[in-house]
Amino acid sequence: MPAAAWASSDSQVWTTAGVNVKLSDHWRFSQDVVGRFSDNRDGLYEIEITTLVGYRISKKVTVWGGYVHDPQYSDGDHSFTEHRAREQVTFDNFARLGPGRLSGRMRLEQRWRDNSDGTGWRARPYVKYALPIKGKVLLNLSNETFYDFNRTDFQTRRGFNRMRNLITISGPLSKHLNGEAGYMNQYTFIRDGDDTSDNIAYFAISLSL
Repeated sequence: MPAAAWASSDSQVWTTAGVNVKLSDHWRFSQDVVGRFSDNRDGLYEIEITTLVGYRISKKVTVWGGYVHDPQYSDGDHSFTEHRAREQVTFDNFARLGPGRLSGRMRLEQRWRDNSDGTGWRARPYVKYALPIKGKVLLNLSNETFYDFNRTDFQTRRGFNRMRNLITISGPLSKHLNGEAGYMNQYTFIRDGDDTSDNIAYFAISLSL
């Protein structure tokens, strides 16, 4: 029987609002705010605020660095706050596959939690396939995998932790505003316990300046 058959599930809604600013020919600024809501956790359980500065090396490659502020909640009460340093390299439209294009990202994070010891190191490789449907409207298929390098009080195992598979439709809402909506499955591997499989309604808007 497939492992997924043993997974417990949760229904969630994820919302993202972001802005990307072109500071110069090479420099970029990015600010994202993510709100995550869960049936199992009685509503809002996470607000992820990410600030990044990027340097565009070429038309396809940009390096980024910044900070993530990530308070988390349970039953409406604050549980803890996670702090992350983030470094990543993005590869935009680096290859064609049929009528669509491939993009990718390699992300590294160092994680700290209030009232917990240790620094959690992890990698988050990501790949996306964007297929034009009509004009600038795209069908997007993506996968992101989480790999933990070490153990801490809160990062309790090494190796593959979870994967996120996402399918969305995206397109322009105005000259500078883009919208995206779809479905995500987040599958988390639990050692000596039931895996979890979250079914997520995904909505995002992004402003480019």
